[in-house]
Amino acid sequence: MIRAIFFNVSFSASLGISQNLRRTFRHALQLSAFVLLALCLLPFVAQTLPAFTEPYLSAAARKHGPAAKERMQNWERLIVNNRNIPEQEKLRIANDFWNRIPYKTDLEHWKVNDYWATPAEMLATNGGDCEDYAIAKYFTLAAMGVDRNRLKITYVMADVGAHMVLAYYQTPGSVPLILDNLLPTIRPADRRPDLRPVYAFNGDGMWLIKGGTESRVGTPSNIRFWRSLLDRMGNEFR
Repeated sequence: MIRAIFFNVSFSASLGISQNLRRTFRHALQLSAFVLLALCLLPFVAQTLPAFTEPYLSAAARKHGPAAKERMQNWERLIVNNRNIPEQEKLRIANDFWNRIPYKTDLEHWKVNDYWATPAEMLATNGGDCEDYAIAKYFTLAAMGVDRNRLKITYVMADVGAHMVLAYYQTPGSVPLILDNLLPTIRPADRRPDLRPVYAFNGDGMWLIKGGTESRVGTPSNIRFWRSLLDRMGNEFR
């Protein structure tokens, strides 16, 4: 589930997922509280997928069963075999691959209200919610050679409530393509009137979105769930 981004004066509040997907524009108002503080974020953490070594894959199988290893191997093949295809095809393939994973709420899947799974955790456990799909597609496309600067994990208010998608910008300032677990097809943002973007981030920056204009407000290093996700990558199955 998605919770809007905001900080308290001690900088200890975290970004995460809302317990009530019906809370809508109040979240956007809360965003303004962190704009002046966001420039003082923690150092950037390196972000790369772990190597698909046999010990890593075997650890996934021991913890989550042999099907988990098979799904991980399919993911590895998808990345390796599609690095040299046109970028639009990469988007479609990554979107289709992750959208096949069953949707499960954090409470149902992880027994907690808020949890950002690593792509390996989502795949090995065969379930995730909207931010997990967006994050998994982000890392997969980056591993396939898509420039991270073209990718932004984007928090939106949707007709169904708070939601998260992955946006792909072919050029800076272009209308992004939206990769969404709610739809099987990738559509330009101007053909998604049901989505109202609020903020976006990737490994290098964070942007507040108001009136269709993006304003950079720092990096995502102070997002507790993002930091935790990066810290777990490669160590999920120990």
